[in-house]
Amino acid sequence: MMSSSSKEPEASDGLKTFGAVLKSFRKRAGLTQEELAPEVGCSSHFLSSIEQGRRFPPPGFVDRCEAALDAFGTLRLAANQLSRKPGLATWFRQWALLEQEAVALYTYECRLIPGLLQTPAYARTLFVNQLPPFSDEQIEEKLVARMERQRLLTERPNTAYSFILEEHLFLRHVGGHDVTMELIDRVLEFAERRNIEMQIMPVVREQHAGLHGPMRLLETPEHRWFAYAEGQESGQLLSDPNVVSILQMRYARMRAQALSFEESVDLLKRMRGA
Repeated sequence: MMSSSSKEPEASDGLKTFGAVLKSFRKRAGLTQEELAPEVGCSSHFLSSIEQGRRFPPPGFVDRCEAALDAFGTLRLAANQLSRKPGLATWFRQWALLEQEAVALYTYECRLIPGLLQTPAYARTLFVNQLPPFSDEQIEEKLVARMERQRLLTERPNTAYSFILEEHLFLRHVGGHDVTMELIDRVLEFAERRNIEMQIMPVVREQHAGLHGPMRLLETPEHRWFAYAEGQESGQLLSDPNVVSILQMRYARMRAQALSFEESVDLLKRMRGA
C-alpha cells in the first residue's frame, strides 16, 4: 500500500526482482546510476526507481540496458515476468508502458474522470461499485496502481498533457458532495501546472466531434503517434496512421468546441463555490 509519508507505492516481487538483477549487472559493469542513465535514455532518478522496484521499465529500456551492460539476455528474461502487472487491466498494460515515455498525452473522457486526475476517494468509489464486486485486496491493489500512474503528471514536467472533460462528469457527484469537491480541487491544482491544459466540454453544445466516445492519443519520443480506445471490458491500442489521424482531427475539433482553459477553470471554480 502507499505510504502516507513517502507517497511511494509498494513494490511487487516481480519489480523488485527485476530491479535487483539490473542493479547487479550495473555494478558488475562498474557503473554508477548517474553513468548508466544517459546510456539507456533516462534520468538517474528514474533508473533508481526501477532498481528499487518502484517503476515499470518502459518500452525499449530493457533492450538498451542489455546492450549497455552485456547482460546475456538475463534482463529480458527477468522483464518477461513482469507482463502481469498488478492493478492494471490486461488490455491497458501496453498503453501504460507507452505513457511512461510519452512527450505528449491527450485525453478526452465522457464517462468518468480520467485515472490520472482522480483522487483516492473518487477512485475507491469506482472500485467499490464495480460489478462483479472486487475483493478488499483487489480494491487496494488497483488503488495503489492508479495513484502510482499519477506520478506521470509530476515526474514528467516536459510532457504536454491535454484533458477534455465533459461538464456532466462533475455534475454527477460520484461518491457524494465531499468527494466531488475534493475532485474539483485536485483538477484545479493540476491545471496550475504549465504543462497541463484542462478544458471542459459544456453540457449544452450543438456541435460535438467526440460523440464516438472517449479517446486517448500520445506521441512517443520518436514522434510516433498512438491512440487508445476502451469499451466496457476491452481496450484497443491503435497504431494505424490513418485511424490515428482521424482521431487527431476529432480531438483538434473538440479543443475548439470546448471551453477555453480560462473559461474551464472559471467554471470549475464556480462549481466549487469559490
